[in-house]
Amino acid sequence: MQNFIIKITKPDDSLLNDNNLQCFILSSALDDKFIGSFANKAKSLDKLVLSDDVDTCLKYNLDGVVLDLSKSENIAVEYKQKTSGLKKKFIGVICRNRRHEAMIVSECEPDFVIFKAWKDGWEKVKDLTDWYVEFFLIQSAIMAAEDGVDTSLFKTDFVIVNQEQYQQRLP
Repeated sequence: MQNFIIKITKPDDSLLNDNNLQCFILSSALDDKFIGSFANKAKSLDKLVLSDDVDTCLKYNLDGVVLDLSKSENIAVEYKQKTSGLKKKFIGVICRNRRHEAMIVSECEPDFVIFKAWKDGWEKVKDLTDWYVEFFLIQSAIMAAEDGVDTSLFKTDFVIVNQEQYQQRLP
């Protein structure tokens, strides 16, 4: 069974009580008060909270960050710059859906590498993630970039979805 990471994009903490969920990514666009409250509740439940922004991660002493380096022209340099103050924090990195970029990101040694999948072209992303899982020890995640992506077909360690996408899966 895949482990889910939920990207929180709306001020709603109801999924914190879901025992199947252990990790959340808070959008830095959320209200400061909500971020602080969510982070405190999650910590009291022994759940991990990441941010999509380094400053937010540090401001609220979150467990880590997800960096989007999918548009970076110099991944190694940008990774080093953005993570220099993140000692002992979990780091996930979104990379382009190409083998070369996946290898470069992996050389930076994040905790996990994230690939994005859309409804159109998801098969190529699945081939990429299958290759990655076979050759690399660094954990991987698939992020549904839109509704309609069947993430259950991917062999990644984690599946990243937003609140609505996760709730659509519930019986």
